[in-house]
Amino acid sequence: MAEARPPAVTTDVVVVGTGPAGASMALALATLGVDHLVVTRYDSLAAEPRAHITNQRTMEVLDDLGVAGEVIAQATPQDLIGTTTFCTAIAGEELGRVRSWGTDPETRAAHVRASPGRVCDMPQNLMEPVLVNAATARGSRIRYGTEYLSHVVDDDGVTVTVRDRTRSDDGAEYDIRARYLYGADGGRSRVADAAELPMRGEMGVAGSLNIVFRADLSPWVAHRPSVLYWVLQPGSDVGGIGMGLVRMVRPWNEWLTVWGYDAADGPPDLSEEFTKGLVRRLVGVDDLDVEIVGSSAWTVNHMAAEHYGSGRVFCGGDAVHRHPPSNGLGSNTSIQDSFNLAWKLALVLRGDAGPGLLDSYTVERAPIGRQVVDRANRSIAETGRIFDALGVSGTDDPDVMRANMDARKDSGAGAEKQRRALREAVRFKAYEFDAHGVELNHRYVSSAVVPDRLAPDPLDVVEDPELTHAPSTTPGARVPHAWLAAHGAGRREVSTIQLAGHGRFTLFTGPGGEAWGEAPDVVSGLVALVVVGPGREVEDPYGDWATLLEAAGIGDTGAVLVRPDHHVAARFAALPDDPTTTLTTTLDRALSRM
Repeated sequence: MAEARPPAVTTDVVVVGTGPAGASMALALATLGVDHLVVTRYDSLAAEPRAHITNQRTMEVLDDLGVAGEVIAQATPQDLIGTTTFCTAIAGEELGRVRSWGTDPETRAAHVRASPGRVCDMPQNLMEPVLVNAATARGSRIRYGTEYLSHVVDDDGVTVTVRDRTRSDDGAEYDIRARYLYGADGGRSRVADAAELPMRGEMGVAGSLNIVFRADLSPWVAHRPSVLYWVLQPGSDVGGIGMGLVRMVRPWNEWLTVWGYDAADGPPDLSEEFTKGLVRRLVGVDDLDVEIVGSSAWTVNHMAAEHYGSGRVFCGGDAVHRHPPSNGLGSNTSIQDSFNLAWKLALVLRGDAGPGLLDSYTVERAPIGRQVVDRANRSIAETGRIFDALGVSGTDDPDVMRANMDARKDSGAGAEKQRRALREAVRFKAYEFDAHGVELNHRYVSSAVVPDRLAPDPLDVVEDPELTHAPSTTPGARVPHAWLAAHGAGRREVSTIQLAGHGRFTLFTGPGGEAWGEAPDVVSGLVALVVVGPGREVEDPYGDWATLLEAAGIGDTGAVLVRPDHHVAARFAALPDDPTTTLTTTLDRALSRM
């Protein structure tokens, strides 16, 4: 029997991939002081813009990790991305608009109330360098051109075999020894396959083309600034399904088109003649001065993993939820996967939590992944309501389709009915472009959350939980945002979410609740005690936080225990007779220390 070769590298966590999930995991682990190594088979970070919408929850995560300012500096702001337009071409007839990404006056107010962060558009080729550069500055080791091959798990750790793609000698293949492995290697994840994570769904349900190009489109978009312009061209002479997208990458001279094709027929030849022709057709300007930057074909998937881990191996991002870019949830969910797992790995490796805490990762994140995959695919299907309203669904004849579309401009009862149906169909796309509840209403139910019988969750009575955010202190919910006044650093306003996180638990209490601070986990620094009230380091000048607590039946001496990922672990109506024992017992349960 051959003797096992010694590992070339030893670390605590191996991360495979430098996309949004892998890069954010590296940044989170580096910030938490966890030794880790990142490997990627590629020689560089993403060159294509790909994922781009960055929602409020992700901005909160990036703020916690200390890079939100850099993202804001490079991103296109919320006010310039929200006029989603449906048209026959960018320079052609307009079919309707829907206010998106929190720019509708009503949802804008909801966004401001919900979070200290704002939606923005940050293309992946800009986001990855921000994450990776910050991670490297904090100690991440990243090996480019290093391909994951396989792994073997034993009782003490994981042996990961990789290949240095820049070498062809006997040393090109070597082993890395780690305590844990995190696969963030995308929609065709080798790590997920090797870990035999069970998947549910279907790959390759439709085909799409991406064409990145440069052209000045400001004459046709300045009056309706947006990140997305949907183009409907039945019977287009460039083939495909007759529906495409022109997406702003950088305002207003870098763009990306998405054009659907029948996956059964395979992608067309992406010659420069074809790609320029398609761009000019979608823009509607035959002599448009256009530079093609790149093009690629991809498939629409509808697949989610039922488990995100197996033993010491975990996966996140597209490796476990594979879906189209509808709703802009892909990179957001990926970054949030990593944020959920990173603090758990850190506490287990540090000995502050039991290994059972890691089981909560799948239990908490897999339902979110399934919801995102289903919502994104459902959003594609819901575009059919626009086709129906325009009268292009029931025929294959392009001339009939165009005539039916033109009929909306007529007078008479039939045209009035068609216009009403079109307005309603366009407004319904709020489920894709303004699904605030999908983004923020996450509720974790796991061993890392201690339920109670205090006030019911407001989410239970929300009319539409996909569209409407329901802030709640319910255990498992993200702690509600409320502006407080912190006096320790120059009398500044700070959100409850910004006070929480940063790798430790936070216990919010009020005047008279100081006795919670005698618990060993507070003394050790695992839990930060924040006393909110008049004359304290943190005050509640607007009374918003007190109102939230009162609605939940929590008095001044009660407390809300918030996890490092900003989700509520437990809450207490009042100071118990033995607060030290109560808090210790609660943390023992939430951290699997029992």
